[in-house]
Amino acid sequence: MQDDSPDWNVLNRRRVLGLGAAGLAGLAGCAGGDGDSTGTEAPGGGDSTATETGSDSSSSEMSGGRLRIALVKSPLEFDPIILNDVPSAQVTQNIYDGLYEYDAGTGFVPQLATGSPEVSNGGTRWVVEMTGDATFHNGDPLTAEDVKYTYEAPVNEETENAPEVNMIESITVVDETTVQFDLSYPFGPFQHALTGSTLGIVPQSVRESDRDAFNTQSPVGSGPFEFVDWQEGNYVRLQRNDDYWGEPMPNLAELELVPVEEATTRVTTLRNGENDVIEEIPPKLYSTVRGISDASIDEVPGIGYFYLAFNCNEGPTADPMVREAVDYCFSMDQAVSSYVEPTGVRQYSPLPRSLAEDWDMPLDEWEQIPHEKNIEEAQALFDEAGVPMDYQWRIIVPPDDKREQIGISVSNGLKEAGFDNVSVQRLDWGAFLDKYVTGSENDYNMYTLGWSGTPDPDAFTYYLLGRTDDVLGQTNGTYWGANSDVGQEAAQKFVTARESPDYEERRQLYIEGITTALEERAHLPAYNLKNSFGVKEYVNDFTSHPVDSFHIATNHNNVSVDR
Repeated sequence: MQDDSPDWNVLNRRRVLGLGAAGLAGLAGCAGGDGDSTGTEAPGGGDSTATETGSDSSSSEMSGGRLRIALVKSPLEFDPIILNDVPSAQVTQNIYDGLYEYDAGTGFVPQLATGSPEVSNGGTRWVVEMTGDATFHNGDPLTAEDVKYTYEAPVNEETENAPEVNMIESITVVDETTVQFDLSYPFGPFQHALTGSTLGIVPQSVRESDRDAFNTQSPVGSGPFEFVDWQEGNYVRLQRNDDYWGEPMPNLAELELVPVEEATTRVTTLRNGENDVIEEIPPKLYSTVRGISDASIDEVPGIGYFYLAFNCNEGPTADPMVREAVDYCFSMDQAVSSYVEPTGVRQYSPLPRSLAEDWDMPLDEWEQIPHEKNIEEAQALFDEAGVPMDYQWRIIVPPDDKREQIGISVSNGLKEAGFDNVSVQRLDWGAFLDKYVTGSENDYNMYTLGWSGTPDPDAFTYYLLGRTDDVLGQTNGTYWGANSDVGQEAAQKFVTARESPDYEERRQLYIEGITTALEERAHLPAYNLKNSFGVKEYVNDFTSHPVDSFHIATNHNNVSVDR
């Protein structure tokens, strides 16, 4: 999932992480992301009891007032069938309701649904009962027909969101408040696809009357806030839906989201009160924000993964011995400590730590796989692999200081190993995304990137390291497996795991596949970012969230302002 930069991923733009906080799942990406969620069933979904934080959101008296949040990038569109960037999702999660939503962590709680899905037919049939009370902002009732339309549209219209729901074989409207999903295989993480983070339910009749207007001028949902207006690059304004069918009724009367790209400027707007909340605090500015007397930092590790990847298609890095040599050239621990902390944490596998812990993955074993810096070992492996000292190394990075510094750390290590011709090229997002998927040695040997997904191992394995038609040449820019038998075997394990309803089988397949990927060094895992926000002291009950970035009026919080 893309987070806060204009980087599109051809397969699924929302998952490629941009400059800031790790993002939304689906829109951006571990049960109990902050370690505090309760009642989450491992793996594969299930119900979870919402964790109550702050005030009693269901009984708080509405305080009115306006909350102004500074985002890192501008939203682009507001139709959940189409939108695929995190800033847009940060807006629309307040406009649309989903069948389910996340609690304070990553447990599932009903939103439009009245209870847990009824799962049968070996995990291929999911039946959801919905409330009959929900209405859209225009007063029309929300029915099972709207749900069917919403989940069929991404595939029918071939939007970038199609891979999120293309495992659905058919959808049946049982009655006005009951919808039946039949899957082509027992997709383990399907409950994540039923959340509003993946798809908020849209009114078929309104959207079909003018899709373009629905996307950019007059989106209509059933959520706690209604769209008022926006100017791209300047602001988005929402107002409380005073006829909201659900609970809680928002305390806030207005919500305004404004893009402020430059980090120092964002912090200044927090200090002077121009903005009440600011998103994404860079490492060098943590102490500055902590020094603001009437503000604090609210943060939680996101559901994300940042990494150094290799061109496994062409050039010396197609050889796992060379990839291991690169690992010896620098210390990823040191690079993360110097350039990422405290805005992020070291990560040793594709899975965010909270997700890995939830699935009881062998983290201790995985943490032992990367090497400490040892230039002599690196030189010996380069020599054994036959890499000439005059080889021209190309490392490409997106426009992000943290990832550029990771690339520079690798470059410095290669130079210490004796290579003089090493370049780190910082590209704008368009140029970067065109290059990293080519598999051409002339374009790159290594790149740095990030990924956001739903809190399930499938989101961080199948899309990044799989070898099916819907990911080859798209996210699988490393091309690992094209010339590696073990890579192909691991990729197949990720496919098998996503098609199994059995938790233990899935867990074992992920352990085997991820361990192989780490040992083969298709990626060198680097870090995960926190969803971090600077918050004025007069803002009550604001909650950062591991999947959705932040929550305003939900099952576990209800923001108010007390100026």
